[in-house]
Amino acid sequence: MTTANRGSLSAARLDALIVAGLSIITALLCARFDVAERLLVWTHPRESYQLDELPVVLLVLATGLVWFAGRRRREARRELKGRRAAELRLAASLADNRRLTQLYLNVQEAERKAIARDLHDELGQYLSALKLDLISIRERPVARDMDIQRPIGAMLANVERMHGAVIGLIRQLRPVGLDELGLAAALEHCVNEWRRRLPQTLIELSADDTLDRLGEPCRVAFYRIIQEAMTNIARHSHARHVAICIGQEAAAAGEPGRVRVEVKDDGVGAEPGVNNGGLGLVGMRERVQALGGELSVRSEPQSGFTILARIPLLGAAP
Repeated sequence: MTTANRGSLSAARLDALIVAGLSIITALLCARFDVAERLLVWTHPRESYQLDELPVVLLVLATGLVWFAGRRRREARRELKGRRAAELRLAASLADNRRLTQLYLNVQEAERKAIARDLHDELGQYLSALKLDLISIRERPVARDMDIQRPIGAMLANVERMHGAVIGLIRQLRPVGLDELGLAAALEHCVNEWRRRLPQTLIELSADDTLDRLGEPCRVAFYRIIQEAMTNIARHSHARHVAICIGQEAAAAGEPGRVRVEVKDDGVGAEPGVNNGGLGLVGMRERVQALGGELSVRSEPQSGFTILARIPLLGAAP
């Protein structure tokens, strides 16, 4: 039963107690001051108005109101029962959607990991071999002619660009060092990359030892959230300072602890409700909700942009 339903039943019980209490107090006062006798003395001279029949009419009215109140109470209980059933079905559907979303994200990350590995092991190796072959050809005596040196140099430059593009794709598909060195090292590498791209922006990263106990889905989710947040900052915010904080929140009694990640900048901000991040914020929210967490966004024009994600520590490694 939801808090609203419990509140409605409590309010109905309180109203019933108030009515019962007032009825008892009225009965005691009437008995104490002989109200019926006094009323009879007052209504007898006005027999033509039939005022002496008023108590019976009031009794019937009160009985009707009691019956009506009981009927409304039964209808309210049936409605609350239907609402509880609907809420249970909705909760089950929401849990199924979260499981499917997490399954989809796991499959997506597995495919990205496989593609990154294939790019590194296959295409990367072929490009390296091609580069070595071109260098070998360039160093041969028969290739001293400038007519041959120029096209070989152009091919080497193209191979270098292709190799750089492949490395960039691998980094987008799978965080560098996440599997081998852990989330802390991967985040530090990611932040260092953004520091190089945004030299005019001060980017601070602070994290506690909670990162060592996070499960694989949480680690990937946090990395993707920070990655997408930094992409949005680079595109839209024109920020001079960015603060990234990751840590564990104090858990209430009987509840699992939660880990929070906050990315805050001092950029141009946005109007409330305006999604400047496109599908990026939608993807963040889906990742967080799939893990049973919640994501909130705070922003005002010229007051910066803040992304706050909280995820339960259910997926933490033992």
